Amino acid sequence: MSPVPASPEPESGPPTRPVTGRRRARAVPALSIGCLDDVSAGSLLVAMPSLTDPTFAGTVVYVLDHSDTGTLGVVLGRPSQVEIRDVLPGWCDLAVAPGVFHVGGPCETDTALCLATAEEPDPEAGLRPVAGDVHLVDLDGDPDALAGRLTGLRVFAGYAGWSPGQLAGEIAEGAWACVPSRPGDVLGDLSGPQLWRQVMGRQSGRLAVLSTAPADPAAN
Repeated sequence: MSPVPASPEPESGPPTRPVTGRRRARAVPALSIGCLDDVSAGSLLVAMPSLTDPTFAGTVVYVLDHSDTGTLGVVLGRPSQVEIRDVLPGWCDLAVAPGVFHVGGPCETDTALCLATAEEPDPEAGLRPVAGDVHLVDLDGDPDALAGRLTGLRVFAGYAGWSPGQLAGEIAEGAWACVPSRPGDVLGDLSGPQLWRQVMGRQSGRLAVLSTAPADPAAN
C-alpha cells in the first residue's frame, strides 16, 4: 500500500490565493426620456439640462394638442406682472392665485389662452376638453356662465408650438423628457425651478436624480 504523502508545512511553499470570480461592473441604466409616441394632450414636456435655449431652459410644458400637423402647449409656472383684472376684468374672479397672466410661450404673445379645471363640465358653457378635468376656455364667452362650475382657472399669454417633425428631432437630441402630468400641475402654485424639480423628482431612475441638478446649466 502506498504511503500517504505528508502535508507540507505552511512555510514550505507559497501561500495559495483563494479563487474568486471577477465581478462585473453594474451597468448604468439608460436615461429614459420617452419618445414622440408618448406625447399626447395632457402630457408634460420637461426641459432636460442640455436644453440651454433661454426661451425653454428649465421649463415644464403642458401639451394641449399633438397630431401630424404639429404640437401645441403652454409653459407652466411663468407668472408675469400683468394683472388679469387689467385686461380681462370679467375673468379675474375665477382665476386662481396669483391673478396674473402666465407666459405660455414665445408664439403669439399678444394672444390670451385660458385653461380651467372642471369635474363636471357643460359642453355648452364654452369648455373644450384637453385631458382629464383640464379644459380650454372660450374667453369670448360669458364668465358668469361658468361661475360655480370651475375648480380653477389660469390665463396664459402666448403658447409654445412645434411644426411637424420638429419636436421629434428635439426629443431625439435629448432636449425634452416626456412624462405624465398630474391633476394639480396646470393650476399649481409652484413656478420656475421649483416646479421643474417637483416634476423631475417624482419620476423614476435617473430622471429623478436629475432633480438635484440645476434646471438651467447656466445657473451652476
